[in-house]
Amino acid sequence: MRCLIDRSRDADACYRIGAVLSDRPDAPGLATARGLGIETEAIAPPPDGDRAAYDRELAAAVARRAPFLVALAGFMRVLSPAFIDAFAGRILNVHPSLLPKYPGLHTHRRVLAAGDGAHGATVHFVTAQLDAGPAVIQGQIAVGPGEDEPCLAGRVLALEHRIYPLAVRWFCEGRLACRDGRAWLDGAALAGPVQLPQIDRPRGGP
Repeated sequence: MRCLIDRSRDADACYRIGAVLSDRPDAPGLATARGLGIETEAIAPPPDGDRAAYDRELAAAVARRAPFLVALAGFMRVLSPAFIDAFAGRILNVHPSLLPKYPGLHTHRRVLAAGDGAHGATVHFVTAQLDAGPAVIQGQIAVGPGEDEPCLAGRVLALEHRIYPLAVRWFCEGRLACRDGRAWLDGAALAGPVQLPQIDRPRGGP
């Protein structure tokens, strides 16, 4: 979240953060956003756990801001199909794995347990199926010998801070869209997520 806010204040920024919402009144991100002069709202789940009622309240709070894009950042609740339908094609999320590998939680631990040599992060559009929406961009790192979970998590987070603002920028510039169950960039359907090295190449390079 803080990275997206920082990038929104760059000289060439094409978007601004209208509000930060959380399901936890004590979420550190709310205090951070308030300190940066951004509107915040906490919408705590009801004690009876009525998911449908909660998602209606959350959707209404989001709709009041009339957002061009909803960017999830550390929001750990699974959104209902009704909420997703209300903002279809306008919700992005960043996930700490090379999707479709390791959807859900504890991705770094699972990568280490499997002995994978590569790990990374993926920005994807959000659909009703958890972490299975069309992927937009990925960054990848090699897993070092003897690397532990906290070290791996920190390196993947640094990747997230690179790829998420790029995807948000593409969307807000009108370059990125979600149509017919696929991600489209610059008018072409992506066969797979853009890989970070492709972005890192100098213009005009091979």
